[in-house]
Amino acid sequence: MAADDSIFLGASRKPDDSYQQAEALLLKYGNRHGLITGATGTGKTVSLQVLAEGFSRAGVPVFCADIKGDLSGIGAKGEEKDFLVKRAAEVRLDPYALEASPVIFWDIFGEQGHPIRATISEMGPLLLSRLMNLTEAQEGVMNIAFKIADEEGLLLLDMKDLQALLVNIAERAEEISARYGNVTKPSVGAIQRSLLVLEQQGGTKFFGEPALRIADIMRTSTNGRGVVSVLAADKLMMNPRLYSTFLLWLLSELFEELPEIGDPEKPRLVFFFDEAHLLFNEAPKALLNRVEQVVRLIRSKGVGVYFISQNPLDVPETVLAQLGNRVQHALRAYTPREQNAVKTAADTFRPNPDFNTFAAITNLSTGEALVSTLAEKGVPSVVQRTLIRPPAGRIGPLTVDERQKLINASPVAGQYDQMIDRESAYEVLQKKAAQGQAEAGAAKEEEADSTSGWRLPDILGGGSSTPGPRGGQPRARQTVAEAAMKSVVRSVGSSLGRALVRGILGSLSKR
Repeated sequence: MAADDSIFLGASRKPDDSYQQAEALLLKYGNRHGLITGATGTGKTVSLQVLAEGFSRAGVPVFCADIKGDLSGIGAKGEEKDFLVKRAAEVRLDPYALEASPVIFWDIFGEQGHPIRATISEMGPLLLSRLMNLTEAQEGVMNIAFKIADEEGLLLLDMKDLQALLVNIAERAEEISARYGNVTKPSVGAIQRSLLVLEQQGGTKFFGEPALRIADIMRTSTNGRGVVSVLAADKLMMNPRLYSTFLLWLLSELFEELPEIGDPEKPRLVFFFDEAHLLFNEAPKALLNRVEQVVRLIRSKGVGVYFISQNPLDVPETVLAQLGNRVQHALRAYTPREQNAVKTAADTFRPNPDFNTFAAITNLSTGEALVSTLAEKGVPSVVQRTLIRPPAGRIGPLTVDERQKLINASPVAGQYDQMIDRESAYEVLQKKAAQGQAEAGAAKEEEADSTSGWRLPDILGGGSSTPGPRGGQPRARQTVAEAAMKSVVRSVGSSLGRALVRGILGSLSKR
C-alpha cells in the first residue's frame, strides 16, 4: 500500500508475472501534470477514476468530464464483485474499502447536473473565434468588437449582447475602419451567421449569468475530502468544438484567478481533460502556443492537468514534454501510424531492462498499464508493467434517481438554476438606438417648425430664430456641430476608466 503522501495506483509485476512492488503517485508531484492513453476498452476510465478518488481522499478537489456517463459511478459506493476482489488481492490492497466520493454534477444544458455558464466577455475573442471556426479576417473583426466593448464599457454577457454589438459595428463600419482597420459588413455578417449556428447548438444556454464561480469547483467536503466535479459531456460531445473550447476556457479561468504558490505538498486542484485530441485538432498555431504556455505556468498555481486520449500522438510534443506522470494502456500496431504511436509512447518512458517497452504496450491486458511517475527530486521512475487497483466507487453509471438525489443535496443547489438577465450591451445599445431615433425625430420636427415660422433677417444681427410654441418667445436652434459635440462628451464621460484587462487567452483578467 502507498503512504498518506501518495496515491496507490496498483502493483507492478516481475517478468514471471509475480508481485513486485506497489506503484504510487506522489502528491507533491501531482501538479506536474499527467497523461492517460490507450485504445478503447483498455481501462482508461477506471484509471481516471482511481486517480480522481485518490486525489479526493487526499483532500484535493477534482474536475473531470464524463464522456460516456459511466464516470458518474464515482458518486456511489462500489460493489464487491468477484473480479474486483481478486484484483484487490493481486495488488495487495488490504483492506479493500468500498466508498463513494463527494460529487457535484454539472451540465451545460442543465439536464444531468447544475447549469454551468460563462459570459461572452470571459470567453474572450480568441476562444470565441476558435469556437465559431472563424477565418483570420473574421477573427480580426471579433478582436475589434471586444476592443470597442472594453473602451465603451459594454458588458458582453450573453449572445444577444454580442449580436447587438455586431449590428452596431456594421452601422459604424466606416468610422471603426478608420480607427482600427478594415471592418466590412460581409465579415460581420459571416460572424452573425456563425453565431446563429452556435445558438442552435445550445450556445444560449451556455453564455449568460450567473457564470461559474471557480471556488465552486474547488470545494472540500465536511470530512476534508476533495469534491469531485463531474461534467456531463455525453450530449456536449455532439459539438466537440464547444466541449474543447469550454474546458480550455475553464483552464484559462483557473490560470487567471489563482495566485502563485510554487510547488505545494499537494495540488489545490486536479483537472482531467478527456478526449484531449479535440483540443488540438485543427487548432491555429497561436492557440496552441497559448495552451502550451498555460499548461507550463499553471503548475506553479497548484493545478495539475491530466490529458486522456487514445493516442499519445494526439498531444503536441511541446505539451507532451510537460506531462510528468504517465499511465499507458494497450495500443494496437496494425497500421504504420499506429506503429509510430506505439514507438512514440515507448520512447517517452524511462526504459526498464526487464522488458521491451514497445512490445509490452501492444500486449497489455485490460486493466493493465505501463506506469511511470515522478519519484523523489522529480526524476521519472523506471517504467513498470502495472495492474491497476480496483476503484472504491461503482464501476458504471448512476441511475437517474441516484443522480437526481445527489444533485438535490449538492452544496450549490439552487445557485445556478435560474438564468439572470441584467443590463448589458444589448440593453445599452437598444437605449442608444431609441434615443437616437427620438433625437432625429425632434430634429425633423424642429426643422419643420423653422421653415414654417417667421425669421428676422440676419443683417439685423438677430441671428436665426424660430417662433416659440403658440407664439411664445423664439428659441435658439442647436446646430449639428453642437449636438455632435455634446454626444461625444457624453460618450467619453460615460466610458472613462472602463477599459477592461484581458488575460493570456483573451478572457477577462480578475487579478
